[in-house]
Amino acid sequence: MVLELVLVAVVVLLVLILLWAMGTFNRFIVLRNRIDNAFSQIDVQLKRRYDLIPNLVEIVKGYAKHEKETLTDVIKARGGIMQGTPDERMAANNMLTGALGKLMVVMEQYPKLMANENFLKLQEELAGTENKIAYVRTAYNDSVLELNNAIMMFPGSVLAGMFGFVQKAFLETPGEQRENVKVKF
Repeated sequence: MVLELVLVAVVVLLVLILLWAMGTFNRFIVLRNRIDNAFSQIDVQLKRRYDLIPNLVEIVKGYAKHEKETLTDVIKARGGIMQGTPDERMAANNMLTGALGKLMVVMEQYPKLMANENFLKLQEELAGTENKIAYVRTAYNDSVLELNNAIMMFPGSVLAGMFGFVQKAFLETPGEQRENVKVKF
């Protein structure tokens, strides 16, 4: 009788441990998928910005023919944004963000350009896209934080190690983008 109770208790305990392990594993899967989804959302917005930039550059070219270096920087940075590993693409995105900041400062030097209706529409769309990029980057980092916490905290850390779940890196803003954009003529 006592042996049967001990056996039942052991079986119940094993079932509970198994259920906990399955729940924890599934949680890791959900968190990893959330990160992948957030990166895909970033990708969608980067593609949108990628598509808007040539139109913006063409309008600016008509007004600012001598701003060739700034326009070249924007076009060059745009080129790497849709290719490579996620880290390479985010580095290209950071380069593009800096180049766009310089472009916006240059554009302020041309009152006729700032009054151009097509330019204003494109600028508004680009600003909206930049806001969406910021939002989805925040969502990505929130998802990374949640996964990293789950991986690092005991007892989930034991299962994470067993099943090969690793911490993800946060998307960070490079130091040069934290400073004001300076344009010299």
